[in-house]
Amino acid sequence: MSYRVDRLAPVLSDLWDVDRSWTLDVYRDHGGYQGLERALTMAPEDVVAEVKASGLRGRGGAGFPTGLKWSFLPAPDGGPRYLVVNADESEPGTCKDIPLMLANPHSLIEGVAITSYAIGGHHAFIYLRGETVHVYRRLLKAVREAREAGLIGRGVGRTADGTPFDLEVTVHAGAGAYICGEETALLDSLEGLRGQPRLKPPFPAVAGLYARPTVVNNVESIASVPGIIRNGVDWFTAMGTEKSAGHGLFSVSGHVRNPGQFEAPLGITMRELIDMAGGMRDGRRLKFWTPGGSSTPILTDAELDVPLDYESVGAAGSMLATRALMVFDDTTSVVRVIARWTDFYQHESCGKCTPCREGTFWMKQVMHRLEAGQGKQSDIDLLLDVSANIAGRSFCALGDAAATPIQSGIKHFRDEFEAGTRTPAWELFPYEASAVFSEAGVR
Repeated sequence: MSYRVDRLAPVLSDLWDVDRSWTLDVYRDHGGYQGLERALTMAPEDVVAEVKASGLRGRGGAGFPTGLKWSFLPAPDGGPRYLVVNADESEPGTCKDIPLMLANPHSLIEGVAITSYAIGGHHAFIYLRGETVHVYRRLLKAVREAREAGLIGRGVGRTADGTPFDLEVTVHAGAGAYICGEETALLDSLEGLRGQPRLKPPFPAVAGLYARPTVVNNVESIASVPGIIRNGVDWFTAMGTEKSAGHGLFSVSGHVRNPGQFEAPLGITMRELIDMAGGMRDGRRLKFWTPGGSSTPILTDAELDVPLDYESVGAAGSMLATRALMVFDDTTSVVRVIARWTDFYQHESCGKCTPCREGTFWMKQVMHRLEAGQGKQSDIDLLLDVSANIAGRSFCALGDAAATPIQSGIKHFRDEFEAGTRTPAWELFPYEASAVFSEAGVR
């Protein structure tokens, strides 16, 4: 292969191919829980300061600085404060947190313990998609192992000033709703309510779970904390770019020879990742790709050499988000792909706000018309109009996620949308040509 091995940075994924990597013994044999041990010798505010200095940005989508988010919590008032880990991985194309929790759950639990200590919390929640039963069981076992080893629970250690540090960790399985990936909808679901986004402000840092100060972070964000505390800020900032420091999991799927997870410093390019994945399948040409799942504006081969960091991808007109890199070759109908994504967002809309509830419904109807070759000449402008009335006007980011693929698809491939007024997508791009598996090539 032509790619440079030194462009990879296996940190969270380093144990994935080790026998029984999910067990406590294996994790500790490879330096596990040393970060927690060091954190307990530091003042909580110093832990927060170190994470801030590292430049770790949220790995769940928005890329907000993690340490800064922790520092937004108000001063302690004697009441509880919580850490909630968002493990409700739902974005189409995204599959990094699930394998992380499956193969290396103790990296998350250690990160939970360090973060809880840093923010003054004594009860943390991991909110997981309920469909992933195997991951749920593995997390429960890892929490039990950590508790039996005295790493979490009552009297797990003493803080720098001699105060006992207790920590309870609860793994909660959700019922499977995309909207519960939105942090305030997740909190409502965790409280036993219907998962719908809350009006902000107040933000979770002020009034989150049970109306108490709460930090909500993604799995990968929290699992990255132990390495920073164990190895130091300089180790972490030596990877990545100046404003997008550290390592990250890049999920490459679709029309490549060897799809999979690639953990590399932020700033690696899509061209390098496709090379690592064995190149395009059957020598086909890249047509379009997503840098962060279906909710991010699509890019083309013109952006293959854009560094995959938050600033560069933003300047290219998209978002890095969850680094779900879906690759589509020239056998693929853009209209068909975006129609499927639109189906998803319409189905997953919680219905709380009118722009998203009504807009996704009508965009779905129009996309299906165009896919069937029965579109009207006015449909493209109609899609742009409806999507513009959703983006930035919905109660949460789901509306933006639904509007983005349509807007960027028309921007890059308007001719294919126009062809949808004359010819069905399955005639222009037969299903069997773009199918990854032969069994899928049947309409």
